[in-house]
Amino acid sequence: MATYVNNLRLKEIATGDESGTWGTSTNANLELIGEALGIGTEGITTNADTHATTVADGTSDAGRAFYLKYTGTLDSACTITIGPNTMKRVQIIENATSGSQNIIISQGSGANVTIGNGEVAVVQLDGAGAGAAVLDVFTDLAVTDTLSINGTTLTIGDATAEDTKIVFDGNAQDFYVGLDDSADDLVIGLGSTVGTTPAISIDEDQFVTMPKKVTASTSANISQVAITSSSNATAWDARAAANAYYVTVENTTFSAPSNAVEGAIISVEIAQGGTPRTVAWNTVFEFAASTAPTVTATASKTDIFAFRYNGSVWQEIGRVQNLAQT
Repeated sequence: MATYVNNLRLKEIATGDESGTWGTSTNANLELIGEALGIGTEGITTNADTHATTVADGTSDAGRAFYLKYTGTLDSACTITIGPNTMKRVQIIENATSGSQNIIISQGSGANVTIGNGEVAVVQLDGAGAGAAVLDVFTDLAVTDTLSINGTTLTIGDATAEDTKIVFDGNAQDFYVGLDDSADDLVIGLGSTVGTTPAISIDEDQFVTMPKKVTASTSANISQVAITSSSNATAWDARAAANAYYVTVENTTFSAPSNAVEGAIISVEIAQGGTPRTVAWNTVFEFAASTAPTVTATASKTDIFAFRYNGSVWQEIGRVQNLAQT
């Protein structure tokens, strides 16, 4: 009696069987081998949560193909079980379904592989029976020479809570570019572990931290940011507007700056409009002799003040007054 216990489910003729018809069975097997080296497409029932691909014994079946494309419309992730669960092989599987859903490739109770919508994965079916697992062939892939990516997007990570990185493995020193997922920071640093010896950190507000000396080969520029007053109070974000510019529109008091960090230096240009206004200061601003200055009360004149935060108060470190605006 013929059996089909091989990894392509081809017909294996028993000794002494099919006398005179071996050619027919052999040709059928050769055709199925060709099918196994080709491309197959299999549709999933609309909105199905599960689907079975069971490769037929000795007859044509899309599930036998080396490159297997799944189509259909889904409204949720669909688990696809490939059988028989003793079949050991490698397949390239494409999720070409509609509905922006994942497909989950399984063979038994072991591990499975999730393939995102529009994505392709190379998987290994381990054929271990009831406990069979499906593994991603490219896990821990090592490329020993140049790797070229011709597309426009390289995605690292799978949206789970974990650090991701690119490590530059140097002879004497390693460097990394990575995502510190717990802090939501993009980090460039020394070594190979994200968060270790960071050189540049960019947070979700696009603020940049560089803990070491920064050398600029040309001039360094801190962009000027306009701040405004409301109800006779002027709010000042020391982080977002370190180089501030304020045009008077009312009598106002400068509030205590937000986002104060010890050692920070900020400055503000106060430009009088056509009608001079008075400007007062919150007590967190410390001036010489603890005496706040009188802002120039002349139309179209400018005063500039600079401060440094000592962890408690903003100490004035510079003042220029009564400047022409043009």
